[in-house]
Amino acid sequence: MPPTLQPPETRRVAVAAHVGWVVAVLVVAAAITLPDIMSWEVHARNSGTEFPPLHGYWEPTTGPGTWPALLLAVLGVVGGRAVAASLPWRWLLMAGFAASLAWLLALALVDGQEGLTRVLGNGFEYLGTARGVSDIGGFLDGFIDRIPNEADGNWPIHVAGHPAGATLFFVGLVRIGLGDDLQAALVVTVIAATIPAAVMVALRALAHGEEEWARRATPFLVFSPAAVFLAVSADAVFAACAAWGLAALAVAAVARSRRAMLVASVAAGLLLGACVSMSYGLPLLGILALAVLWLARSWWPLPVAAVAALAVVLALAAWGFAWWEAFPVLVDRYWDGIASDRPTSYWVWANIAALLISMGPMVGAGLAHALSRWREALPSTTAAPGRRVVLVLALAAVTTIVIADSTRMSKGEVERIWLPFIPWLTVSLALLPERWQRPVLALQLSTALLVQHLLYTSW
Repeated sequence: MPPTLQPPETRRVAVAAHVGWVVAVLVVAAAITLPDIMSWEVHARNSGTEFPPLHGYWEPTTGPGTWPALLLAVLGVVGGRAVAASLPWRWLLMAGFAASLAWLLALALVDGQEGLTRVLGNGFEYLGTARGVSDIGGFLDGFIDRIPNEADGNWPIHVAGHPAGATLFFVGLVRIGLGDDLQAALVVTVIAATIPAAVMVALRALAHGEEEWARRATPFLVFSPAAVFLAVSADAVFAACAAWGLAALAVAAVARSRRAMLVASVAAGLLLGACVSMSYGLPLLGILALAVLWLARSWWPLPVAAVAALAVVLALAAWGFAWWEAFPVLVDRYWDGIASDRPTSYWVWANIAALLISMGPMVGAGLAHALSRWREALPSTTAAPGRRVVLVLALAAVTTIVIADSTRMSKGEVERIWLPFIPWLTVSLALLPERWQRPVLALQLSTALLVQHLLYTSW
């Protein structure tokens, strides 16, 4: 347990946390209500029916997953923290995966089987295109030419909006016989369920084996409201790839042997290189990667991981898809589409509201706490190693969001687009005082249940 805080410090922490969640709730409320009150046309969706700032609309429903989701929520609140604190580490990783998978599936199945398949089976997504790829070399060689809106046979919006690696993942599923809508959805969901374990591994490694803060973060990672969007979105694959890439980098940075460091560094580079090859926004993971190495006080993995990541990008370029040539073409298509209609004056802050809904507004309390204690992130701090790790990673994740938002390349839909950053923001909830932990977890779970049951989310 962390040292007991003195009363003045306790009050300061409580004030910061209270301000954080109140501001978060106000931002979300403003993003939802002001477009209607002020008659703003914000174009959250292409159709007239919308629920800004999310890409969805109001549609209360219940379904087969409702009771399992409610049961999991109750079990999570009642016993989640005790299980996280008591299970042996390896069993905790497996239990975290199993609970995360159950939570993902229960929420998705509120809408029945369609809750899993409707997104990946959508014509705007990758799977339909992947089924038509018979020649990977030809697909990559002609990929950039088909990004523009005016191109003959232009790609669907999500295929065009991501590097070729995103579609290649689904081409791989099709090639191994998992290209059916439901099969692909289950694969995506299983991969998404590994995210908590990856983050836990990273936290423990960077704390040099200290498990307390990884264990404190576990219930929040497993029962995140982001599960509403993870189970049905290809971005869940990007998020898992990012989480395991950063976990491998953390393991490499604290490795006791050169061989272990090299193997883990190569794995980290390949995974992070794959991330960059699947989403144009994920070079921002470099901020979190640098934070990992800074925490470990070891830069040896950096050149090895960088070479491995570059190898992935250059391999695709050798086959015909050059990331640096595709990105400017994608920018033109982006501004030819709905992004040009979405007012920056609204989305520059409504993006944050959408993010807060996706990760849960109570993360605002955790991040406010982290920002109020930023000095403990410095190397000279006397804070517990695990606490400092959580602080640094949460603050690094905040930095990625600030940069991502300021680029104006994400106007809306960030409840999905920013999924790779959400786990590293969510860990900040572990910093909150002990008496906050259970009520905050209950509010996070309630957010997920409300979003899933009241809204039709397009992801």
